Amino acid sequence: MYNPISSEFFDQLTVAMERKIPSTIEYYQNEEQEKNKEIQEIKALVKTMELIDGFEFLVLDTQEKIRLSLVVRFNGKRHRAD
Repeated sequence: MYNPISSEFFDQLTVAMERKIPSTIEYYQNEEQEKNKEIQEIKALVKTMELIDGFEFLVLDTQEKIRLSLVVRFNGKRHRAD
């Protein structure tokens, strides 16, 4: 199920990218992990955001891509209600 991100979350991501703020991201890697509540955590710089197959993704300096709708917390701030 697609969960659009809030404008507040988008603004926070934009600031982190522009200021190159090291970020802690808690997220689900996929829908199966989401269903099982298996949260992953990574610390990285957010380089950009891009649209892939109709979904918005964070692109990290580690080259990892995280779907925005699967992000639970960004720098300690909760962005999903589970």
